Amino acid sequence: MKLAVVGGGSTYTPELIDGFARLRDTLPVEELVLIDPASDRLELVGGLARRIFAKQGHPGRITTTGDLDAGVDGADAVLLQLRVGGQAARNEDETWPLECGCVGQETTGAGGLAKALRTVPVVLDIAERVRRANPDAWIIDFTNPVGIVTRALLQAGHKAVGLCNVAIGFQRKFAGLLGVEATDVHLDHVGLNHLTWETHVRLGGPEGENVLPKLLAEHGDAIAGDLRLPTGVLDRLGVVPSYYLRYFYAHDEVVRELGTKPSRAAEVAQMERELLAMYGDPALDEKPALLGKRGGAYYSEAAVDLAASLLGGGGSAYQVVNTYNRGTLPFLPDDAVIEVQAAVGHTGAVPLPVAPVDPLFAGLMANVTAYEDLALEAALRGGRERVFRALLAHPLVGQYALADGLTDRLIAHNREHLAWA
Repeated sequence: MKLAVVGGGSTYTPELIDGFARLRDTLPVEELVLIDPASDRLELVGGLARRIFAKQGHPGRITTTGDLDAGVDGADAVLLQLRVGGQAARNEDETWPLECGCVGQETTGAGGLAKALRTVPVVLDIAERVRRANPDAWIIDFTNPVGIVTRALLQAGHKAVGLCNVAIGFQRKFAGLLGVEATDVHLDHVGLNHLTWETHVRLGGPEGENVLPKLLAEHGDAIAGDLRLPTGVLDRLGVVPSYYLRYFYAHDEVVRELGTKPSRAAEVAQMERELLAMYGDPALDEKPALLGKRGGAYYSEAAVDLAASLLGGGGSAYQVVNTYNRGTLPFLPDDAVIEVQAAVGHTGAVPLPVAPVDPLFAGLMANVTAYEDLALEAALRGGRERVFRALLAHPLVGQYALADGLTDRLIAHNREHLAWA
């Protein structure tokens, strides 16, 4: 089995490598290719990756290349974890929206749209080259904004599934609070990427006992603290929202906070410098503790599980993924990309039935889905007016003067990445 990782020079990659090494019985990788145009980073990451495999006794071969076509040739699955423009572009996504009093974030709001516009054309080009190399290869997308990028891939006819680590993070957290194995916890995880709610927490499987009321009653303060929301908000909602919902439920509070501290991108850039220095140490043969602060917790386990299931191995029968709606949420179009529990196998992902969704959540999902439609149109066809329409539709913008100001800033800060600008 051959896997390829596009964006293999990312500081995330040792997390992924550690998962491949630990879970080799689930996903027996024979060849792993790390692909990245940044040769200096790639060699540092590749060297550590080989040492991790060697330490854990993994027999697989790890190679590195800056040649995308050579790297994906013959791959059974290709994982996408790229960031067009790097941390510098992310830093801009997180700062210029604040000039208009809007949240600066890399996956939602105006910053999220900027990332989508930069990313979708690049990902579609990569996917076409993967298809030429091996039409049967699966594409696993971890590149944000995952929902929009996955929809672009599916609309273009690619064998693609989107992946996010929010659900597996909640699963592990809840299992710890309940004192059970993570595999015993099944989430009714409903929504769009980075716009999800845990509506039930079941023990034993999709039909198991719902212990969410118990979790909220006994651990509500701890859960709310992690989300940086008041416990009373969770009590009133009766569910556990993703931490990304704070950008919606406490937008103005978040904007004030962001205006008083360095951007997350600046923090990550410093962390990456430290990590790359560590990766260059020939004595290091495991992922360093600092990587846990970089983000992407449990990404490797989710990725291994998904790849194993798609490639006919021993992955879990049910996994939270991003895939076509296909009537699962009746208030959204069939071709909307949703993030829910799905049955995953070699033919792809089929969403499990979802209980009726509270209008409080359904309305926001529908609003953001409409934005994502317009965002994808802007990413595929370009043009200032399409960017404006997407921003005007976003619930974190929604005013014509704001949308106009944000449109001008978005184009000015991303001109080098926008072929039409």
